[in-house]
Amino acid sequence: MTTYHILLIEDDPGIAGSLQTALIRDGYRVHWKDHGADGVAYAREHNPHLIILDVRLPDGSGFDFCRQMRQAGVHQPVIILTVHSDEVDKVLGLEMGADDYMTKPFSLRELLSRVRAQIRRSYGELAAVDSDMLYAGDLVIDRRRGNVMRGDKIINVTPTELRLLTYLAQHPNQVLSRGQILDAVWGTESSPDTEQVVTVNIRRLREKIELNPSDPDLVLTVPGIGYKLIG
Repeated sequence: MTTYHILLIEDDPGIAGSLQTALIRDGYRVHWKDHGADGVAYAREHNPHLIILDVRLPDGSGFDFCRQMRQAGVHQPVIILTVHSDEVDKVLGLEMGADDYMTKPFSLRELLSRVRAQIRRSYGELAAVDSDMLYAGDLVIDRRRGNVMRGDKIINVTPTELRLLTYLAQHPNQVLSRGQILDAVWGTESSPDTEQVVTVNIRRLREKIELNPSDPDLVLTVPGIGYKLIG
């Protein structure tokens, strides 16, 4: 069972403590940052499943930090916390890339409900397996356009590499055997010769999508079994 990782960016220790306690009690793993720049850096490096972002921060506006995260390739859901109920602020937050917003003061029960809804929509039963857009960390796979991006970099992949990457991304953090991959991507039965096809294509894929192909952080080898994509 997945333990979802939430990044909380909130400068008020009292509010942050209450939110952390409630989220942890609800089964989430929570990391707290009290400055926006630190939160953006953490999101880029650790790829939390969801981000709760306050608008008023000591080093700038949450709206600006939300935009920075989106520009940096952070595609996970963002819930904005604002003290204003003004429609303009709500629209601005959504335009900057937020997925939802809540106005302070708010009910912890309602916030937890919003968090659960975003998690379900992005990773649970409401996330279609055949969705056009798939994500793994800062890797984005646009199946409809045949595009792959990591951060701001567009990666050119072949149709076979796209099918391979898509299959891995549809099963994040799941160990897949070479036989499973052969059947799903190539429609071929497993044998020593055909399994080499998987090995070669994984190597080529790593050369394109990994920051350091010799020490991959996305497509990992599971000795004696196969591979898994870190989601």
